[in-house]
Amino acid sequence: MKIICFGDSLTRGVTFVKGRLRIIKENYPAVLQSFFGEAQNEEVLVVNKGVFNDNSDLLLERLEKDVVAERPDAAIIAIGGNDCDFRWEEVAKHPDRDHQAIVPLTNYLENVSTLIFRLKQAGIQPMMTTMPPLDPVRYYRTISERTSTAISHWISKVGGIEHWHGNYNRQLTKLLEELAIPKIDVRSAIKQAGDLSELLSDDGIHLTKQGYNVFSKAVYEKLNQVFSRV
Repeated sequence: MKIICFGDSLTRGVTFVKGRLRIIKENYPAVLQSFFGEAQNEEVLVVNKGVFNDNSDLLLERLEKDVVAERPDAAIIAIGGNDCDFRWEEVAKHPDRDHQAIVPLTNYLENVSTLIFRLKQAGIQPMMTTMPPLDPVRYYRTISERTSTAISHWISKVGGIEHWHGNYNRQLTKLLEELAIPKIDVRSAIKQAGDLSELLSDDGIHLTKQGYNVFSKAVYEKLNQVFSRV
């Protein structure tokens, strides 16, 4: 069985340590592959097709090349964190203006629906993770250091990224239920695994080695559940 892990920096395996973004070896596709090895299921191949800073618009652009052409049995989509994010440099310059998420919610849901439809059309089993939790305090500290503390004025008016992040995740969950697509609830798994300060890296949004391990375990358990029915 061949599995494509398709998504953004959380699939690629990015973490944030001492003020720098880094790619770690213990990314979730790599750990997922090791789980199958430990189970002596050597016939499973896990392929990492995560790209830093991707959103659902960009996933659609590379779907054919990075997934369909690979002819996998399943594709695990993990996307949304960059969609609901904002162009913080613009927010910092104009904190009194209205600002839209990078990919508005309606577009995001349409993109996810299209991704799922195209995968099904190609005979590939689509699966999708929820959006992992974030730590807004550490996230905004990182953004403020990169841009300006002026973003706090705008955040106080609109609820900030945690409001948008939660809303995108709720609407995503609802869509997956409507489309009857296997949902991998990594959000709940990470929240229930322990202290978020140990599972989320210093920027409050990327995962640590421990966080990726929890993420991988949730994916592994769902894959076994889905494919045991086939």
